[in-house]
Amino acid sequence: MTTPNTPPSRDELLRHLTNTRIAGEVATPREVNLRHCVELVKGNRRFWLGLELGDRWKTEEDVLAVMVERVGVHPDPDHRTGQDTIDPRLTLDGLDRMAAVLRDAAARRLRVLLATGHPGGLLDVHQAIGRALRAAGAEILDIPRGLHTTEGDDDTSGSVRQFGDVAVLERGATLWHTHAPQPMSAILDALAAAGQPWPDLVVADHGWAGRAGQHGIPTVAFADCNDPALFLGEAEGTVTVTVPLDDHVVDARDYAPMTAYLLATAGLTHDVG
Repeated sequence: MTTPNTPPSRDELLRHLTNTRIAGEVATPREVNLRHCVELVKGNRRFWLGLELGDRWKTEEDVLAVMVERVGVHPDPDHRTGQDTIDPRLTLDGLDRMAAVLRDAAARRLRVLLATGHPGGLLDVHQAIGRALRAAGAEILDIPRGLHTTEGDDDTSGSVRQFGDVAVLERGATLWHTHAPQPMSAILDALAAAGQPWPDLVVADHGWAGRAGQHGIPTVAFADCNDPALFLGEAEGTVTVTVPLDDHVVDARDYAPMTAYLLATAGLTHDVG
């Protein structure tokens, strides 16, 4: 690997993803992944990430089969604890699919909304995508000011703000890790109330992505192996692209080569900041 701003080759990025545990043998334990599959099937909406999955996913095994296909988790349902995996080749394939969507957004000068529920890991990635799209002529959506919401079952209020063109949830002067879809709902409701159109494309993760996709907005997303809902959303066609990766590795700078690859593949400027 050369400098973070130099796009790596596919083989170089494959090695980098594995070495940094963005993919390959990831930090998320197998038991957590399976527990989230069970909670999703039980109808726990916290694990639906803003999607409306109904009763279409009836068993843990149904969900696990999608996760094996689209993420590369361990295929044995009897493997209940310990190490789990993300296939780095599936990460690369997802990045290629996302790049095609970003290339189209730039060519058509679409209105794009970027948002993250994982600011500690993915904020730099989203900001780099926003800079590249803006430089290519796309319009990066400014969200309405003064938005507030609650996070799922937690009745603590938060502010929905933008940092470097990326929408985030803030509490007590801290950017907050959230799976909740309510912040995206707050933005979409405020746009509608102001008579403004919704975005043509959303680039996001967690509940920000699921809620946008559920509203019929083309959405590309990043998701960890413990967030099965967004992969089910892609399987059902509600989410356009879901890229599998560990969404919070030890050092967020490790995402820079991945971001450079994504933007270069999309034909966009690959200055990752």
